[in-house]
Amino acid sequence: MSATSQGPARSGSSARGGHGSARGGQGSARGVVSTIVHQPYIWAIVTLLLLLVINLVKDPGYLGVSVNGTTGNLSGNPIDILRASAPIMMIAVGMTLVIATRGIDLSVGSVMAVSGAVSMEFMSNQSGGDAGSAIVAALLALAVSAFLGTVNGVLVSIVGLQPFITTLITMLAGRGLAKVITSGQNTSATNEPFRWLANGTVFGFPVVFIIAGVIVAIVAFLVRRTALGLMIESIGINPRAARMAGIRPIGILIAVYIVSAVLAGVAGIFSTASVMTVEVAKTGLNAEMDAILAVVIGGTSLAGGKFSLTGSVIGALLIATLDKTIVFLSIPSSATPAFKAVVIVIICLLQSQRVRALFARRKSRTTPTASVPTRKETVSA
Repeated sequence: MSATSQGPARSGSSARGGHGSARGGQGSARGVVSTIVHQPYIWAIVTLLLLLVINLVKDPGYLGVSVNGTTGNLSGNPIDILRASAPIMMIAVGMTLVIATRGIDLSVGSVMAVSGAVSMEFMSNQSGGDAGSAIVAALLALAVSAFLGTVNGVLVSIVGLQPFITTLITMLAGRGLAKVITSGQNTSATNEPFRWLANGTVFGFPVVFIIAGVIVAIVAFLVRRTALGLMIESIGINPRAARMAGIRPIGILIAVYIVSAVLAGVAGIFSTASVMTVEVAKTGLNAEMDAILAVVIGGTSLAGGKFSLTGSVIGALLIATLDKTIVFLSIPSSATPAFKAVVIVIICLLQSQRVRALFARRKSRTTPTASVPTRKETVSA
């Protein structure tokens, strides 16, 4: 009797255990989905996919990738987007760290021009276009970029100037410095190893994107696997409290502006190496706007504090895709800024906590509430 009675009990307990594990699995899956949905850059991903769908509607073969039988290189619109996103990715990552400290760097576009001017001017005066000349040119360009970043960091952290004013001055002075270096002329050079940085491929993928990805990974490791990221966020959240906690903002601020300038110098090398010419009036023009937009689209607040490098990378990919879409859809150049602004505004509105709360409030009003049984109904039941 006892053996027969224990059988159903065991089967019932196992059934309840199965139901419990199923509910636990569903709960964990919902938790993962909820975490992804609430990421600040989720709407940037949605917009990126939407732009690709629009392009696919016009041309079903838009995302097609072909292999060159002779060189083995990959070609197609996705490869072009990856190549175009690399410079934006560099300046966006540097801008993210600056904005996280409640700062801004408006000089990244001019630093790109200075970097390109230094590298092109050096190689144009060299007789041989070997790899040694390319390496020296790149190092000189990055050294000058680091110097400009040091100037920004010192003026902000030690002198106490506002980041907006400081980098605005550097933006104007940097563009003038690029003109002085090149004597106001567009400078070209011939160096195949240097050109390879922007136009070469490794296993069919653009070298420029691979280099950018490696640099982003290194920066992410430094700010997320060490205390540097927390110190940057603490300075952006409350500088006084960070100072009282033993954090020295001066050194961190200088380092952040140097990193931003060096990454802008890398972006300048990428931009000039693609055509082996620096146009001092156009190289890096309005690049600071794309960098700020990429950071904001990625979910980093301009008020400082917490930042997302992943979001900035996604923002850079979105801007590159948006630029490609504008050209692909044959949108007039006069309407390009307006089209771009509309897309960015929509993304920012979707990311806004106030807009989300408004939609949630309206949804709760329209959702019918279940009737609550009265006391008499409960007693009679």
